[in-house]
Amino acid sequence: MWLQRLLSGAWPLTFILGLAVVPLQVRGLNNGLALTPPMGWLHWERFLCETDCQKEPWRCISEQLFMQMADMMVFQGWLDAGYQYLCIDDCWLAPERDANNRLQADPIRFPGGIKKLADYVHDRGLLLGIYQDVGKKTCAGFPGSKDFYELDAQTFADWGVDLLKFDGCYYGTLDELEDGYRRMSVALNRTGRNIVLSCEWPLYARPLTKVNYTEVAEYCNSWRNFADVSDSWSSVKAILDWTAILQNSLVPAAGPGAWNDPDMLVIGNFGLSWDQQVTQMALWCIMAAPLLMSNDLRDISAESKALLQNKEVIAINQDPLGAQGYRILTRWKKDSNFELWEKPLSAISLAVSITNRMEQGGPRRIEFSTTMLWKGTVCKKKCYITQLLPTRQEYGYLNITAKLPLWVNPTGTILLRID
Repeated sequence: MWLQRLLSGAWPLTFILGLAVVPLQVRGLNNGLALTPPMGWLHWERFLCETDCQKEPWRCISEQLFMQMADMMVFQGWLDAGYQYLCIDDCWLAPERDANNRLQADPIRFPGGIKKLADYVHDRGLLLGIYQDVGKKTCAGFPGSKDFYELDAQTFADWGVDLLKFDGCYYGTLDELEDGYRRMSVALNRTGRNIVLSCEWPLYARPLTKVNYTEVAEYCNSWRNFADVSDSWSSVKAILDWTAILQNSLVPAAGPGAWNDPDMLVIGNFGLSWDQQVTQMALWCIMAAPLLMSNDLRDISAESKALLQNKEVIAINQDPLGAQGYRILTRWKKDSNFELWEKPLSAISLAVSITNRMEQGGPRRIEFSTTMLWKGTVCKKKCYITQLLPTRQEYGYLNITAKLPLWVNPTGTILLRID
């Protein structure tokens, strides 16, 4: 166990005492699930709430769309890379519950119902995620779960659902919001089926109260803190900056079974340059974020696919230590336009990202030294440095006095592994 290694002195005592943001006391939702960040595909950012299958048959929210994506996930190597969950977001529902108050899928767009889709997904070795809301209505105006938490939880279990994304629109009062998340969490566990619970509790509660992340982690496997990501560099930057500003409260809350969710990966879409795609992948992995892509797997470039399926990079995200990375810019003042993040890994390793936040000019040089990391306590003798992104390169063993010259493109990132 990583905690045993800490206590046995495998890491420097100065690091142990100084690194307050490593999650030493995290206790996640007691369902034994999501011990590493969930990975998969989610429809929302790319496909939104398109329900007109006559005009938009290729991209409407339908049984056909999810079956096609399931096939892509299997036959194009996504499942082999670790992307296991195929997730439905809002707009799958019929406008009304059935005569027994049970939720039902839109009968035209999902003629076989969710159970048929779940069977199709499971037959291919994948897991199915679905969407609902803690309030009276979903964000798009379909029936919500308020007053029906237990019934809906059992319905999802009966259908074979494996993950629930539980939104927070139309929730009523703060007490109703928080009670709804607690009740749905308990109800899901009582069904006896393994269902990961992805919450948006902090996102909706923060404007009204100080978020108790210890409690949130007792009920949710992951949780959103910030607004929806969009297909733009400004959106990705805003999420990174917000996370860094609040990292002293966010990072200690994360760990196996309990993850901060900065929202979807938009790699392979339209709004990010290649360097910005590398930055999102590197930083989402450093942050131990759920890796839920929202793109069109039927039409994705080979370059973006290779980035998303890079197993060495994914291993940073899926490291069993479960530590969320954090920004260390405040400890390094030579050039405020470079930004460093570090993430402790198992086997006494470290992942480091170096981002050039300039948005003009050309590549910029940084003289990288391990003294910038862990308050200067890492690599007292020597350590092995491998660059994983944007290209793979082994720099070999460096000691504490060595400086490694690196060139970083504007809005780009270099991802290093230090062993």
